[in-house]
Amino acid sequence: MASDGEAPDATPPADGTAPPSGSRRTSWIALGVAAVVAALFVILAIAKPDRGEGTGARRVDFAAPAVVTQTIDAVPFDLAQHRGRWVVFNFFASWCGPCKLEHPELVTFASQQAQLGGAGAELYAVINDDSVDNVRRFFADNGGSWPVLRDDDGAIAVGFGQTKPPETWVVDPAGVVRLRVIGAVNGTQLSQWLQELRDGAAVG
Repeated sequence: MASDGEAPDATPPADGTAPPSGSRRTSWIALGVAAVVAALFVILAIAKPDRGEGTGARRVDFAAPAVVTQTIDAVPFDLAQHRGRWVVFNFFASWCGPCKLEHPELVTFASQQAQLGGAGAELYAVINDDSVDNVRRFFADNGGSWPVLRDDDGAIAVGFGQTKPPETWVVDPAGVVRLRVIGAVNGTQLSQWLQELRDGAAVG
């Protein structure tokens, strides 16, 4: 042991190896971190993307929750009474930036489905954490004639497992939820996915 004022004993270990210096340990740690980061890049590069990854589309398969509410115009709505039709729910808020960008795409989608007559899907907006007055103003300013459903207690959002707007969910004529799109949709792409579901083809 070194006495006060003396330098610490620098005698190398008995096996002749020199103790690692602080800088050497730091270098090894840096190399380890770099190797981990490089491995993550490789994994991400070779990973197979999910169907519709670019727009957040995901195939799902579960019984649709009960949706019993009314539109902002006080028209009753019960999803159970829409069996035999394709139903599309779009969770929306007027304060949501992506929802504003998405809105013209939904106008396109609604128009495309209307051209199919009775075979076309029914589109419904579902208010997500917003006021009826704000939603009315938004549709007056930006167009769109599809019904808007109230979800004052958030029960519809919870039933579907919706996280934040915008999200779009497709329910088939048998009442089974078939597709979830997280984020803004492309109207023509949504129509294409819907047709693929009708035809029994893989989406994407």
